[in-house]
Amino acid sequence: MSAEPILTQDVIGLTKPAPVSRRGFMTASAAVAAGYTLAAGPVRADVIKTDTSGLTVGDARIKVADGEMPGYFARPAGVNNPPVVLVAMEIFGVHEYIKDVTRRLAKLGAFAVAPDYYFRKGDLTKITDTPQLVQLVNAKPDAELLGDLDSTVAWAKSQGGDTSRLGIVGFCRGGRTVWEYAAHSTALKAGVAFYGAPLDPPNPLWPKSPMQLAPDMKAPVLGLYGEADTGISVASVEAFKAALAANNKTAEFKIYPGAPHGFHADYRASYRKEAAEDGWKQMQAWLKKYGVIG
Repeated sequence: MSAEPILTQDVIGLTKPAPVSRRGFMTASAAVAAGYTLAAGPVRADVIKTDTSGLTVGDARIKVADGEMPGYFARPAGVNNPPVVLVAMEIFGVHEYIKDVTRRLAKLGAFAVAPDYYFRKGDLTKITDTPQLVQLVNAKPDAELLGDLDSTVAWAKSQGGDTSRLGIVGFCRGGRTVWEYAAHSTALKAGVAFYGAPLDPPNPLWPKSPMQLAPDMKAPVLGLYGEADTGISVASVEAFKAALAANNKTAEFKIYPGAPHGFHADYRASYRKEAAEDGWKQMQAWLKKYGVIG
């Protein structure tokens, strides 16, 4: 008998979205052809598409402790020593949305890399059953996750990236990853967490939630959250903000009125254009302020 997956704050926010009309969405076959995952639900027809002009993009093979981890990268063509920005995915794998975000960061001058750190569990983009997906990603030990991110940084450096200007941007579960990595890495210059859960349910593989790691934060992080997120309450964000302030950590938060969980995910019904565009501007300003991008 398989146990019910533990519902985390981010998954609750994903699975209890605002009701939406199906008009303006791709068919499932078109969504798959375009490289999107079906587990995330209906895919909007007018998704953002970032071209590769002026970029070098491709698949990465990143050496990790137990083999090779796949990933996707995008970097400005012909630029020496670009800054490195890690892209931490949602629970849906490195699908087209995450790849597009990676290209958007490359257009800002970054060598952006999205590591597929769930690869040991298979290709998450091919899984359509959300409860199965949740069980797989909840079984990822934090220690292994942080090691995979360190390996990604080492790979980017070996490819000519300037890891003295290291940033990380993450969405949903990847937002939590940003907070966790900021408490782990001494090399990180800045992070931006889009709706990353501050609190975890009990999980022996995740020793400390971001809230518990407040005293250990080593890099400044910007947290971007939706006021109408059904999983991550404004109260929990405010409590996290207070815990970071109490520990004299550099962090800023912006809560978007009326925005649900996943407001930046332009392929999903949760997308809110105004909040998404402002969040992206805030992200750029934060990464510039702390010397990641120029």
